[in-house]
Amino acid sequence: MRLACNPGPLLAAVFCLAAGPAAGDDGPYVIEPVPVPDGVVLEVGALELLPDGRLAVGTRRGEVWLVTGAGGDDPDQVAFDLHASGLHEILGLAWREDGLYLTQRPELTRLRDLNGDGRADAFDTVSDFWHINGDYHEYAFGSRFTPDGEIWVTLCLTGSFNSHVPFRGWAARIDPDKGTTTPVAHGIRSPGGMGINAAGDVFYCDNQGPWNGSSALKHLQPGSFQGHPAGNRWFEITDALGERPPDPESGSRIEDQRRRIPNFVPPAVVLPHGKLGQSPTGIVCDLTDGAFGPFKEQLFVAEQTHSQVQRVFLEQVNGVYQGAAFPFLSGFASGNTAVALGADGVLYVGGSDRGWGARGGRRWNLERVRWDGGTPFEVLEMRVRPDGFELVFTEPVEHDSAADAASYHMEAYTYIYRSEYGSPEVDQVEPGLEVLEVSDDGRRVVLKVEPMTRGHVHDLRLPGIRAAGDGRALLNPRAWYTLNEIPGT
Repeated sequence: MRLACNPGPLLAAVFCLAAGPAAGDDGPYVIEPVPVPDGVVLEVGALELLPDGRLAVGTRRGEVWLVTGAGGDDPDQVAFDLHASGLHEILGLAWREDGLYLTQRPELTRLRDLNGDGRADAFDTVSDFWHINGDYHEYAFGSRFTPDGEIWVTLCLTGSFNSHVPFRGWAARIDPDKGTTTPVAHGIRSPGGMGINAAGDVFYCDNQGPWNGSSALKHLQPGSFQGHPAGNRWFEITDALGERPPDPESGSRIEDQRRRIPNFVPPAVVLPHGKLGQSPTGIVCDLTDGAFGPFKEQLFVAEQTHSQVQRVFLEQVNGVYQGAAFPFLSGFASGNTAVALGADGVLYVGGSDRGWGARGGRRWNLERVRWDGGTPFEVLEMRVRPDGFELVFTEPVEHDSAADAASYHMEAYTYIYRSEYGSPEVDQVEPGLEVLEVSDDGRRVVLKVEPMTRGHVHDLRLPGIRAAGDGRALLNPRAWYTLNEIPGT
């Protein structure tokens, strides 16, 4: 079934209302809705770009649509073809030559169009390794293919609190060619999406709740414990990860429990609850080589409740991922759950407000973000040093403002690691800041920070920084760096 778009007055009005700037004023990124035919309700759960340029859209309602012309300027050239229906809450799409792989609630499925009519007519179960019992919250999120040809799946806890059936709260990697599914990590609570960075490592977003003081981007290192112990009971039925590790102690701190639990991998980047959204979801890496702006190989993280997209810079220190989170773009029409970024530099974002609501106000959305070619004045990178941080900017900064310690302010804090739901910010520290260096080209600033506190989020504000030449303020004058490791220690 093919449906074409007839943009009419209502769609034209929506098109104008949905467009918006970046989180700061005069940003070079513009949000536009993808025209959708009347009667189509998407509630987007997953997005994937196909080699022929079409956009595959998987929905919470169990449909797969193939969209032609989603990135074009002419609404009359946008067409929706229903590829499959009758599936169960699709929260992962991945393409390769032998078909479209989708992660739905009970299994990983391969769809194939054998007769070339545009409709899937072969539905192959690739893996049904995990169990479900009907709980509304037993979501299964799937990744795209890793460089090794695997799809990884994260399995939400029953009700997001308990693990009533096997492998809720675990992650598994699936090799379709070998026909194998292998448990790869445990300790997951309530994932919202998955993604792969430029190095081929897999990440997911976990949401605030028991044993999660705040939401965070987490590295699914093979064999790792991610923080929530409910799923540890399934060590009884698998030896894939060795012996069951000790459960964490409630009321402690993650930094303390890392010393007790050898395979505990801390959150790579905490997304402070209420300050930088509160329900992070889909993840995509910028592999466009500049077609989407200056953020090469950084991650973009969708946000459901606040209808936003955030940006994350990652680095590895002592073999552990950590880094900084930044605001990127707000003003989306609904609760974002899925993202896809094409080689042409068009970012597709879709979602739904069902179950939680969202600031955007609409029940669902399918939108695209275009870069107009301008350079956003932002902190491009925030890198840790043994005694502080190095900031790299997208444009030269005005020297006097960057050299003035009053242009910066930092506080650091962490969260109680506990079985109760969430946590306040605790153990607050206000470090002293000293500007050690402003590079001659104005692109780099070195800050001395004392003390540096392992396990803390270092919340940096830059109210006084101005661009060289015209004195513009930063579009987003704030960054949150999660300090798991200090170089040289």
